[in-house]
Amino acid sequence: MNNLTYKELVFISFMLFSMFFGAGNLIFPAFLGRSAGIEMWLSLGGFIVTAVGLPILGVIAVGKAGSLHTLSTRVHPWFALLFPFLIYISIGPGLAIPRAGTIAYEMGMKPYLPDFLADKSMLLLLYTVLFFAIVLWLSLSPSKLVDRFGKILTPLLLILIGIIFIKGIITPMGAFMAPTANYDESPFFQGFLDGYLTMDALAALVYGIVVANTIRTKGISDSSLIAKYTMLAGLGAGILLAVIYCILGYLGASSSSVGQAENGAQTLTIVMNVLFGPIGTVLLGLLFTLACLCVSIGLIISCSQYFSGIFPVLAYKGWATVIALVSLTVANLGLNQILAVSVPILGMIYPLAVVLIVLGLVNHYVNHSIYLSAMIFTGVFSLIETINHTFLKDSLDGVLEYFPLYQEGVGWILPAVLGVIVGAFVHKLTMPMVGKS
Repeated sequence: MNNLTYKELVFISFMLFSMFFGAGNLIFPAFLGRSAGIEMWLSLGGFIVTAVGLPILGVIAVGKAGSLHTLSTRVHPWFALLFPFLIYISIGPGLAIPRAGTIAYEMGMKPYLPDFLADKSMLLLLYTVLFFAIVLWLSLSPSKLVDRFGKILTPLLLILIGIIFIKGIITPMGAFMAPTANYDESPFFQGFLDGYLTMDALAALVYGIVVANTIRTKGISDSSLIAKYTMLAGLGAGILLAVIYCILGYLGASSSSVGQAENGAQTLTIVMNVLFGPIGTVLLGLLFTLACLCVSIGLIISCSQYFSGIFPVLAYKGWATVIALVSLTVANLGLNQILAVSVPILGMIYPLAVVLIVLGLVNHYVNHSIYLSAMIFTGVFSLIETINHTFLKDSLDGVLEYFPLYQEGVGWILPAVLGVIVGAFVHKLTMPMVGKS
């Protein structure tokens, strides 16, 4: 029976880290640090619980189940068809992949263009054609993912971030300032919510199959070993993410006394300009481009493996080409329109993903009735909340505010808990003499 070497496991962890680490993962912790100031470490603690904990638990849940399809089937066969499809469309060619291409242009190319060229749509088209050509080329051989990610792209990312961090330690930018708004009142909980809003748990459900397939290419066929190595790779990637988030949070907090910033991108721009001067913009552009490249490759591979499995009319390479072309098209349509459609869908399915992950981790203690009831309660609440925000201009807030933590964006927790209780009760009524399934 084959086993992974320590070195192979490290490189697979590097690969998974790179797939998670996109532009949003740069922006969120940096802005959190700047906003939290002296409360940065406490806020980062909350952020890491959800921004690292949830995604890694998602990878582990998929690893334990064997696949997202198997995990979803525990709810209902129809759920196993619809739910993964919505996830792959939403975080694939419908939003995340084209957004990565656009952000890479905004941060890696646009700052160096003269003003009269910066907003020309033709330049965005040319850039994204080149960007997605590179992404597609690197995605066509998923068996080489560890070599390209674990041995090349991840070390480059880590070296860049390490250089920035060391410079920030040697030449401090300034003192940590007083926290702003919610970071002053409840720094840990605000960080917790910031991490939740990254929605990386959705990507975890998608990446689980990529990690498992990568492990299989190393000659591992035993399902228990695949699950074990998937969990270890997830933990390794989680440790890396937590370390990088601490670095970015520290840099953001160090810049809190310098200039004005309304978001994470502006925060990082200030950091790089203070630390490196004009060359800082170049380094920042390179950092964003690498991060966006890694995420796009990981998502195209994940989506292509999924769609080639359920729609075998096209092989893997065919689907990779189609997804790259769709992403290229969407990136040049203007993401505001895409966000208007995709973000509400993401907001609706994300609570379902979190509940599914939690149930998958404690699968030994739950049954089909609990899976189904928890998903129904969570799904109904999330659907009502999405309709309220998207179509009713928050007119139902007066009613929905009765749910604890609704204003914080996690009002679905109570319905989910009620769903678990109802499911357990139904199971006892319908199968009084049968043990847990």
